[in-house]
Amino acid sequence: MNKPEVTIYKIGGGIIDDAAELIKFLVLFAQTAGFKILVHGGGKGASAMMRELGLTPQLINGRRVTDATVLDIVTMFYAGKTNKQVVAELQRLGVNALGLSGADGNIIQGVKRPVKDIDYGFVGDITTASINKKLVQQLLASGLTPVLCPIIHDGNGQLLNTNADTIASAVAVALTELYTVTLHYCFEKNGVLRDINDDESVIPEINSAAYAELKAQGIIADGMLPKLENAFAALSQGVQAVIIGHALNIQTTLRTKLCLN
Repeated sequence: MNKPEVTIYKIGGGIIDDAAELIKFLVLFAQTAGFKILVHGGGKGASAMMRELGLTPQLINGRRVTDATVLDIVTMFYAGKTNKQVVAELQRLGVNALGLSGADGNIIQGVKRPVKDIDYGFVGDITTASINKKLVQQLLASGLTPVLCPIIHDGNGQLLNTNADTIASAVAVALTELYTVTLHYCFEKNGVLRDINDDESVIPEINSAAYAELKAQGIIADGMLPKLENAFAALSQGVQAVIIGHALNIQTTLRTKLCLN
């Protein structure tokens, strides 16, 4: 028997930070047929709030160092203001969205990142086993569209700040047992570019062999490497396709599709 399809979209900070762009994306998201899930990052709003309070945001390798005070701020901003604004807009567009942190319904439970070279504070790590896939299935079956923010919990009363790209990938892999899953990473670029200075130089499709060749040539490098490494890891664990592209191109062919073969 064929599995039902579910489409997971992850939107990044550049879209969250631009109210007009966010609304345009949500209109497109609302038009997506079938089961769908939205995972959103935090954007720059939390950092702006910290500065207003006289605090200096600290990021290492793109990851936010999260002490107790910062955790309070990102929880208020990500799980509160941002999440509920997105949910309210989706309700206006006719999508019965349900905004969730990882603690809600125990939908995502992780562990505090162990201290190695860097102490990231209250930052959480997750695996596919962290995802309460039965609850996700129940929500989708009841007509609800989950909107997940990057705040999870450890099962012992502690909230943790977690990377939204990782959440999207873990949710996608966890749901492959129940659904045929497509994962979209939506950001400000049109896809994986052959020339970083040419927004039109989108590589339309990349398989495992092409990825290895593009990486060896240095065409795929820097910040795109971890994104694609996560994408191919998801593909190797049952996700049908990963698509990387501009948030406003989700219904067009101007994007990059990743597949194993």
